[in-house]
Amino acid sequence: MTNKIEIDKTLRGTAYVTKGDEVLCKYSSGFADIANERPNTFETRFACASMSKTFVAVGILQQIEKGNLHFEDTLGKILDIDLKAIDPDVTVKQLLTHTSGVPDYFDESVMDDYEALWKDFPNYRIRHNSDMIPLFIDKPMMYKKGEKFQYNNTGYVLLALILEKVTGMEFDAYLKENIFDVCGMTSTGYFEFDRLPGGCANNYIRIPDSDEYRTNIYSVGAKGTGDGGAFVTATDMINFWKGLIDHKLLSKEMVTAMFSKQSGDGKDAEEGYYGYGMWIIDNPDGQDYVYMQGCDDGVCAFSEYNPNNGMLTVLLSNYGDDVWEAMRKIRKDNY
Repeated sequence: MTNKIEIDKTLRGTAYVTKGDEVLCKYSSGFADIANERPNTFETRFACASMSKTFVAVGILQQIEKGNLHFEDTLGKILDIDLKAIDPDVTVKQLLTHTSGVPDYFDESVMDDYEALWKDFPNYRIRHNSDMIPLFIDKPMMYKKGEKFQYNNTGYVLLALILEKVTGMEFDAYLKENIFDVCGMTSTGYFEFDRLPGGCANNYIRIPDSDEYRTNIYSVGAKGTGDGGAFVTATDMINFWKGLIDHKLLSKEMVTAMFSKQSGDGKDAEEGYYGYGMWIIDNPDGQDYVYMQGCDDGVCAFSEYNPNNGMLTVLLSNYGDDVWEAMRKIRKDNY
């Protein structure tokens, strides 16, 4: 097919852009496995890092709609773990909107080396949400609950623990049954690095002062948790958006709330605001743009919905390439 939207050929990964039933761009480049020269294809499963926080948010919102959980329910009421210095009155809503103040095991405002987390705590031990607790449980609150917005990874680990407590299921099993299967996301899942299923891309980190790469298997947890780590395909992400927009996952009212500004101050116009598990960019000329994003060592992922024209964009890289720059160009040329 001839792409109506061109992608910079330096992007290694995949890109998929649709508008209704029309495909505007379908692109893949680079290797899923450098050593064996296995190329990235449209069927390749890519790690999407924090982009998968949105899946956890949907799971929580489903339980709220079923009446099994409430926005104002608190950590102390739901979880039967010793919270130590963490305020037990932190609410589900504050966790969803990054306004909880709970200690972040990886505070992105002061840390930039995710790999450094595993020097004293081996990453291969991270296979369940409960495995993350030692990384934050002895730290103090970052600020008083509800005081401000500050992106927080621990908050979504706690949300996944809440989802497990309320449903009696492992969070990824719940998400598969209630989100992935419902939307036809047949390739999406949370997989362990030491037994990945077929079709998964390795994630590559460039070795400084060389043209060589190494994988990120020592840089992230052995399996994704509530704060990120799912593997997805571009097609599955389009199906996820359609499931949300067509209200297969949540009611119209809840999707509207999810896509609405709940926190943040918009000082960074490009980052914007936060809804429930979604980032939101202010659009003074129409409905706001809604997006998901994620970044780990060797991983960059971005997906956006433009409600004004129905355009859906998915950008996934297993080399940590700049998907944000690609999205800027797509917006500039097509919005």
